[in-house]
Parts: sequence; C-alpha cells; structure tokens
Amino acid sequence: MQNMRHYVIMAVLVVVVAVLTYSGLNSLGLMPVAASAQALPIDWLFDLQVKAMAFFFAVVIVPLAYSLIVFRRRDGDTSEGEHIEGNTPLELTWTAIPLVIVIAMGYIGASNLAQIRAVDPQAAQIKVTGFQWGWRFEYPQGFTSNTLYLPADQQVVLQMESLDVLHSFWVPEFRLKQDLVPGRITEYRITPTRVGDYKVRCAEICGTSHAYMEAPVKVVSRADYDIWVADQTAQAQAAAAASAGQPDAGRGRTLYEESGCKACHSLDGSKGVGPTWKGLFEESVALADGTSVTADEAYLIESIKMPGAKTVEGYPPNAMPSFTYLKDGQVADLVAFIKTLK
Repeated sequence: MQNMRHYVIMAVLVVVVAVLTYSGLNSLGLMPVAASAQALPIDWLFDLQVKAMAFFFAVVIVPLAYSLIVFRRRDGDTSEGEHIEGNTPLELTWTAIPLVIVIAMGYIGASNLAQIRAVDPQAAQIKVTGFQWGWRFEYPQGFTSNTLYLPADQQVVLQMESLDVLHSFWVPEFRLKQDLVPGRITEYRITPTRVGDYKVRCAEICGTSHAYMEAPVKVVSRADYDIWVADQTAQAQAAAAASAGQPDAGRGRTLYEESGCKACHSLDGSKGVGPTWKGLFEESVALADGTSVTADEAYLIESIKMPGAKTVEGYPPNAMPSFTYLKDGQVADLVAFIKTLK
C-alpha cells in the first residue's frame, strides 16, 4: 500500500512537470509564423515531439528527484539497501514501449512527408539559381528577378541549381529546406498561404560571404502576382529591344546590382572576393600564370562569359561562376558600365 502511494504521487508529479515543461517551451515561440500549407503538418509534428520530450523529461527527472528526497539515507541509518537481481517484466516493458513509439513516429513522419510532397499538376514553375553569394529567379515568361515573387494559395515548384558549391534554400516561415547541388536540378514544392514579405537564406555554409547570401521573398495575391508578371514581362521585352541597340552604362549598373556581380567586385578600389572594377578598363592585369593582359573589351567579355579562361594573380581559379545566361546586349551593358569606373 505504501509503494502504491509513492507511485501515485510520482505519476501526478510527472503529469504536472510535463505540462509545465511543455507550456514553458511553447511560450518561447520556438517557431516563426507559418506562411505555407507545408508548414502546418511540420508544425503539428514538431509540437508532438515537444510534448513527447516534455513527458520523457518528466518521466526521468521526477522519479530521480523524488527518490533522492524521499528515499535518502536517514541520519543514523547504517543498514544495507535491498539487493535486487533484476526484473524481467520491467525490462521487457521498457524495451517494447520505445520500439512501439519509434515505429509510430516513423509512420507519422512518413505520412507528414507525403502531405508535404503532394504534387499539384497545376503548379507554377520558377527556376532558382544559387551562386556565391546570391540568388537569381527566372520566370517562365522570360525575365529574371533578384526578388522571389510567389502567388498566395497556389503551389509553386522551384527548379533549383547551383553554379558553384553546395547551397541550401531556406525560408523559415515556409519551414522546408532544399539543397542546391552543382550539376543537378533539385525541386522544392511550396504553397504560400500568408501574404507578406519574407527572406530566403542559404542554410549551407558556402564560403566567405555565406552569412549575406539572402534575397527578398514576397508573397502576394494572385491578382497582384499577375500584374507584377505582366509588368516585368513588358520591362524585359523593352530592355531586350534596347540592348539590341547601343550599350548603356545605366543598364549595366542595374545588372551589377541584380545579377550577383556586386557580391564579389567592389566599385571603390577595395579588394573583394574578386578584383575591383574601379579603374579596371584598359589597365594591365597580372595573371596567375605570370603573364599579363590589358583589360580591354575582349578581355572583359571573356571574363564574364568564361571566367575560368584567365585567372587574376592573387585569386583562386574557378572562383567565379559562369554568367552564360546573360545575353550579348547585357554583357555589352556591363562592359559599358565598367568603362565609366575611373
């Protein structure tokens, strides 16, 4: 009867400590706002795991603390403790229960994964390119952007690739992460549900400026998305028509800001991941093989389209990704911009 009393007290304490532990953890706001349909099953599973952790924490701590207090050796007690050889039913129980829990959690996890990866045949497609250290988003309508625009309440498939090293696409409010692997195209399916401004981060350490590899993400209504796409399409068509004429340094500066050049090349003479563009045009450039070359138009065009052809002294080879996606008119605009940097 006395033993049963101890069990009842500990059971009550386990429930109390588990509830208090879960409530404390839950009050910390461990997860950011959920902004995608995929976040709901993930958050549900995360919440279930937090509850399980709170319970098992209590199951371990309460009997330990209770035993230290209630069953401590009293002053003057010199007797030996009870000798126990073992308890087969108890050992079978604490083996079977964790096994059942692991199998159940595996089933729940697989079910959640199936929900997260459910395919919508009407999903829109956007190409995502990661490079040291920036993001580029290409839309089926033929334009690119450094801001990822997504329509609310429609599944979008991001076809992702890396130009250089491993990167990882992560918007905390969407919950999902996906690696970008050089030489492969990986998929990321997401259904945004909350209109607002977010930020994509690289979640895979990828080099010197990894911490700054971010890009804005805007989730807008379907109507606003269609308006934005139409506007960007018109701008892209106008830019293509303009670039067919004379090179323009203003467009080149915009490309510098938006295409990733800014991440590596400074405009003020300071050394970055790559050589500065200030005063570069028609200057003599020392190469890693001991020769030198004049930074004329031909050299600049080659360096943009085939950056591995010549390596500047003091910089690692093949550090710059290829920008072959740029059209000839865009390359000419970049060269025109470089010419203005005296």
